[in-house]
Amino acid sequence: MCIFCKIVNKEIPAKVVYEDDKVMAFHDINPQAPIHILIIPKEHIPTVNDLEENHKELIGHIFLVAKKIAKELGVDEKGYRMLVNCNSDGGQEIYHIHFHLFAGKPLGPMICK
Repeated sequence: MCIFCKIVNKEIPAKVVYEDDKVMAFHDINPQAPIHILIIPKEHIPTVNDLEENHKELIGHIFLVAKKIAKELGVDEKGYRMLVNCNSDGGQEIYHIHFHLFAGKPLGPMICK
């Protein structure tokens, strides 16, 4: 069982900021910004490549949850970044799809070389 599934199952503690029947959101243990929240589906979906048609509502829900969290944390107006990685060359380390919400400082444009 992956670490995120263990967090969903309450086998590993996490600093949860949001939870409903479909998703969970919690603080990253190795934050890359002053605010770094991970938003995950409770369903184990390894990568973006494993998404199917029936996941459309779930992915839309994740973005609405991100919006809600950003508002609650007071960063919705100043701005925040959402990021999802896919597979090793895309920077994915945990194979349970997850969305990063970064905020709390100016993040600037992302430059890919």
